[in-house]
Amino acid sequence: MNSVETGLLILLVLAFVIYRQFKTRPADRSSVLYISAVMIVIGLVSGGLFDPHHFALSLAFLAAEAVTGVGLGILRAMTVHIWTDAQGVAWSKGTVWTLLAWLASIAVRVIEQVAGTSMGLTVTTGGILIFVGLTLATQALVVSRRVRALPGSAARSYNVER
Repeated sequence: MNSVETGLLILLVLAFVIYRQFKTRPADRSSVLYISAVMIVIGLVSGGLFDPHHFALSLAFLAAEAVTGVGLGILRAMTVHIWTDAQGVAWSKGTVWTLLAWLASIAVRVIEQVAGTSMGLTVTTGGILIFVGLTLATQALVVSRRVRALPGSAARSYNVER
C-alpha cells in the first residue's frame, strides 16, 4: 500500500472513530483498543520511522510525538461525558469540548509534521499510524478508568486491581 492509500485509510478510520465518539453508546472501549493496537503495529513494521541521516533527531522527534499523542488522548478523554443508567450500565458521548480537543489534536499533529519537515526529517505514514494509535488507545483507557470510578457502575466489577 502506498503513502496516499495509507493516508486515506488512516483518515477513514479516524473519521469513523471520531464519529462514533459523538453517538450515545455503551462506554466499552475494547474495539478502539484493538484498532489502536493494529495501527501501532502497522506503523512499527512499515519502517522508515528513523531518518538514517538524522537518527538522533528522528528518535527524539518520535518520542516527542508519542508524548504529545498520549497527552492529547488524556485531554480528549477528560472531555467525554460518561454516566450510568439505572441498571448500572456505563454510557459515553463526546461533547463540544471533545470536538474542540480533536481539532486541537489534528492541529498539533500538523504542526509537528511541518516542524519535522522543516528540520529535514522525512514524514512517514508509519509515524502517523503510531501517533493515531497511541492517542486513540490513551483516550479509550482513560475513559475506561473514569467509567470504573463511577459510583454504581457495573463496569467496576471487571476492574482488575494492579
